[in-house]
Amino acid sequence: MFTGLIEKTGCIKDIQRRGNGARITISTSPWGEPLVLGESIAVSGACLTVSDVISGGFTADVLKETLELTALGNRRRGATVNLERALKAGDRMGGHIVSGHVDGVGSVESIRTTGDDHVVRVSCQSRLIEEVIVKGSVALEGISLTVTAVGADWFEVHIIPTTWRETSLAEAKAGEVVNIETDVIAKYVRKYTVGKGGGDSILATMKRAGFS
Repeated sequence: MFTGLIEKTGCIKDIQRRGNGARITISTSPWGEPLVLGESIAVSGACLTVSDVISGGFTADVLKETLELTALGNRRRGATVNLERALKAGDRMGGHIVSGHVDGVGSVESIRTTGDDHVVRVSCQSRLIEEVIVKGSVALEGISLTVTAVGADWFEVHIIPTTWRETSLAEAKAGEVVNIETDVIAKYVRKYTVGKGGGDSILATMKRAGFS
């Protein structure tokens, strides 16, 4: 589990295709507590397992499904990625609950400034919008952000200067594909009120029982 508070950025040093998947090598500055083999790390929001710790970085194997369903399949050598290590029991939670299981991708529709903040509009599938609400949380490229506006097929987030400067968003451009993970609480609310994910919704069950 993660919080969406990015610890540092890294750079994709190499991507080697292996069958249907790939092995990705990421270079980054040293960690205060060294990485260990097998630990989980969120790479721009996608939870990966460290397969090797190397000088100046680490490698991770990326499954075919991950390449197909996340923006990692579009990333090339030299791209900047956001990095966050898994949360430890007892750690302070400053963002929101982020699983590292990307729900889908979106496209940066526009970037504008308001005061010192950057306002990023992201277009995405309507199925994702159903789990996004104003003032709710969303993870964009692994970053925990608060939603400020929602449309039929888009949402907006405001990025404060520190977040903009210290994450990969500083390099974002219109048209760029980005990873999106909606709030896990929104997923459960949607399932039990709309019935998505199998079975009738709670509302439908109550209605059959005579409640209105």
